[in-house]
Amino acid sequence: MQSMQSLRSRIRSVNSTRKITNAMEMIANAKLFKQRNAMEANREYAARLRETVNEIVVRNPGIESPYLVRNDNPGKLTIVFCSDMGLCGAYNMNILRHVRNTLSKTDDPIILYGTSLHHTLMEEGYRLLNEEPIPSDKVTAPSIRDSVQAAMNLFLSGEVGTLQVIRTRFVNTMSFHPETVVLLPCEMDTELKQDGPYVETLFEPNAETILAEIMPMMISDMVYSSWMEATTSEQGSRRMAMKTATDNADELSEELLLEYNKARQAAITQEITEIVGGSEAV
Repeated sequence: MQSMQSLRSRIRSVNSTRKITNAMEMIANAKLFKQRNAMEANREYAARLRETVNEIVVRNPGIESPYLVRNDNPGKLTIVFCSDMGLCGAYNMNILRHVRNTLSKTDDPIILYGTSLHHTLMEEGYRLLNEEPIPSDKVTAPSIRDSVQAAMNLFLSGEVGTLQVIRTRFVNTMSFHPETVVLLPCEMDTELKQDGPYVETLFEPNAETILAEIMPMMISDMVYSSWMEATTSEQGSRRMAMKTATDNADELSEELLLEYNKARQAAITQEITEIVGGSEAV
């Protein structure tokens, strides 16, 4: 059995750790609420943008666009989102496992947002186009747009055959799954969703020109939406990890306190026995 002094020291240490994990859980919960609201607010804009592009493609079956054409290059340029910090459960490990299972080290270049996996992917030999880490919490819509434009140029020039994103999809506050979303070549729906009477849409100057302008906007927004999904999932995963750590600290503290009380009772009993033994000897 541990000494009472050792048990007191461990109890203080566990309670101190619990305060930290509980504070981090509260911070992650606040960030999750804020990020989730922003993610859901962006969904309506993203959905309407995609519906517009889909309408142009479906209503103009003979339309030509380099964003819709496949090439024979097997290379896949992948934008990967991970976190900047740890303490978020299996969030980063699940992304790393997904990268290992789906990407080639030699043929598939990567643009990585987030610093946690940068060193690991470099050591394992993956082709990172950004040699310096890009912090995920510094991401903005303009910075995403610049990276996506560079990635689309590689696709349009035929240097890669696919442009895609690896992100963590936010299902709910308890469930997050890594997934791959293909951006280019863009695959559109073959039918339009018609909620009311048919309305003919006229495209000026022509459908090709409008599609050439709106497609980069849609791809950039899809990547930005993926970042929002990933960061929302990160905060949800961190909240769960810190809640689990706090619960474990509470359980361990109770066990140590029980053991301390037993040791204290044993010491008191020992002292009483010694006093009684001494008085009988007198």
